Amino acid sequence: MLYEILAKIQRKSQISRLTKHPNVSFKGIKLGISNHFVLYHNLKKVTIGDGVSFRNYVHILVQQNASLEIGNGFFMNNFCSINCLDSISIGNDTLFGENVKLYDHNHAYEPHPHFKLHHSEFTTAPIKIGSNCWLGSNVTVLKGVTIGDNCIIGAGCIIYKDIPPNTTVINHQELIFKEH
Repeated sequence: MLYEILAKIQRKSQISRLTKHPNVSFKGIKLGISNHFVLYHNLKKVTIGDGVSFRNYVHILVQQNASLEIGNGFFMNNFCSINCLDSISIGNDTLFGENVKLYDHNHAYEPHPHFKLHHSEFTTAPIKIGSNCWLGSNVTVLKGVTIGDNCIIGAGCIIYKDIPPNTTVINHQELIFKEH
């Protein structure tokens, strides 16, 4: 009983966070438990369509000057995250399996003459996911990717290049090594 009361309070807190932000708009939204929205005050916009459902333990980060657009009928399963520093858009009636991750950025680095990684500098490029797509469990989508409408992305895939509409992507892992 206490667990249910705490879950209800947490959902109300997250809805309040969305409602109070001046650049956030949403319609019918359903939240599971322990979802977390990190919304910078000076983000461009967050738009969440009607009939959107976020299951449990979802994490959404939208930083300054970034925009996130989610269409109607979107479903996000447990443990998914969206990390938006630039722009991410997701079409209508798209479904995410468990643990799907979207990153529209990478850490900046200098490969030569000595490798140096920048912890707080990033390179960014938009992510666009079409309507009526299904991203299976443990899919990761990287910056600069467009996934067309009516696509299925198989479980465990890392999507690092564009996927044309009406395509099914089957996971085939190859380890490729590249020296700096």
